[in-house]
Amino acid sequence: MKRNKILWVDDEIELLRSHIIFLSEKGYEVDTETNGEDAIVSVKENDYDLLFLDEMMAGMGGLETLARIKEINPNLPVVMVTKSEEESLMNEAIGGKITDYLTKPVNPSQILLVCKKILEGRIISGQYAAKDYLLDFNEISRAFLNEMDFAEWIEIYLKLVNWDIELDSHPEIDLRQTLNDQKKEGNKEFSKFVEKNYRNWVTSAGAFDTPGLTTEILPKYVLPHVNDLKSSVFLFVIDCLRLDQWLVMEKHLLDLFKIDKEYYYAILPTATPYARNALFGALFPSEIEKHYPQLWSSGDDDEKSMNKYEKELLQFFLDRKKVKLRNELKYIKIIDPEVGRNFEQNILSYRDSHLTAVVVNFLDMIAHGRSDSALLKEIAPDEPAYRSLTNTWFTHSSLLSTFKAIAGIKNAKIIITTDHGSIRCLRGAKVLGDREASSNLRFKFGRNLKIDDKHAIYIKNPEEYKLPKRGVTINYIIAKEDYYFVYPTDYHKYLAFYKDTFQHGGISMEEMILPVITMEPK
Repeated sequence: MKRNKILWVDDEIELLRSHIIFLSEKGYEVDTETNGEDAIVSVKENDYDLLFLDEMMAGMGGLETLARIKEINPNLPVVMVTKSEEESLMNEAIGGKITDYLTKPVNPSQILLVCKKILEGRIISGQYAAKDYLLDFNEISRAFLNEMDFAEWIEIYLKLVNWDIELDSHPEIDLRQTLNDQKKEGNKEFSKFVEKNYRNWVTSAGAFDTPGLTTEILPKYVLPHVNDLKSSVFLFVIDCLRLDQWLVMEKHLLDLFKIDKEYYYAILPTATPYARNALFGALFPSEIEKHYPQLWSSGDDDEKSMNKYEKELLQFFLDRKKVKLRNELKYIKIIDPEVGRNFEQNILSYRDSHLTAVVVNFLDMIAHGRSDSALLKEIAPDEPAYRSLTNTWFTHSSLLSTFKAIAGIKNAKIIITTDHGSIRCLRGAKVLGDREASSNLRFKFGRNLKIDDKHAIYIKNPEEYKLPKRGVTINYIIAKEDYYFVYPTDYHKYLAFYKDTFQHGGISMEEMILPVITMEPK
């Protein structure tokens, strides 16, 4: 194993000889210099892993030496060592891109700690992460063998997501496949759990022994803030947002907002026409069918035709609750970057609005676009890369700029949620049906649908699931786990085409267990 190589620069280096011997005994290779000029030459000629730099030296001082060394090797970690404790000096050093800062006299344990943190921190934290995950792995695997309730499933999913993100930071740990296999096993058990309990949930919605569902987002999380007549409430529905994606987005907002997170279960199918309409209307699809029968009259469930009434559904909810807003309800659908930029630039015009509802479609566009684009698949070949792509988008998005602007609005309240998540589909399931059956990959409705019940829930009576009837002979099937539906015609062609795409509409933790975030400016 290669020894880490350190350069220690100090004009009183002989007084530090015991420290240098100590580091050598701990396995580090240490070179020394007594002035800045020689240090610069040494950095040019050698490949160092770490530099200890005295701030007060005769001739070229530490800060000037630091600037010159950073020009040669900007990525070299530098620890400034000084007798001074002045804050201005600390700020100067930090501005000069030091990695750490020690005040003389230093002791061997301080030096060793800094070396380990900078040179071995990633390896050590990775080793502990691996150890901790293996402990959690056993605990999670045991939980799968027991009968869990909806709250325990949320806890399990949170653990799996947190480990997913933790392993992103430790690619050297060879545990990614182990975690993926555990998530796969989890979704198998979760699908059984949902199949067993879902009908009871939708008929007993709001009861203490049922999870919060899509229909409860408005009354539970939005209405209390709307009832505060001084508040300016912003409801953001980010289409197709997974919990892991939110967690990488959230870190950009921690300095601006007090953030509170809770979780709910999406209704089935976990698809935009059903779940988003249910969210905005606080009604199940079968209940919406009574008020908006035209929604379900078309043959297929495409977003453009099926989500034309979101503002009307939201207003209908407010009317049912006898809520009178102090001004007109505002509704914006951000379907392309230009609309997002216009909303961001005009956000201050909404500061006096009582309730502003915003739908953001970009993540759903990424999910669908990845299915059709070889380039996007290359950029985001797996879930860690998919999270990274989300982070890149959000970092440079008008949505983040919009949140930053709202942080400056007095009495602003932001509620962020989603209508459904998505899952990376890896297994095809052969389905039979008539030619009028819908074309969705994770759920279908139509006549004479046939599928192996290991792969999907078969819904003979839509009313039991509070789904629209669409006709006397119409049935639904909803995919479990990571399956996607493929017809027998050109089976192998479409099996290959849709494999490893992010889809939604079915039953999985990623699609159903979703965050509801409440943010208030700090």
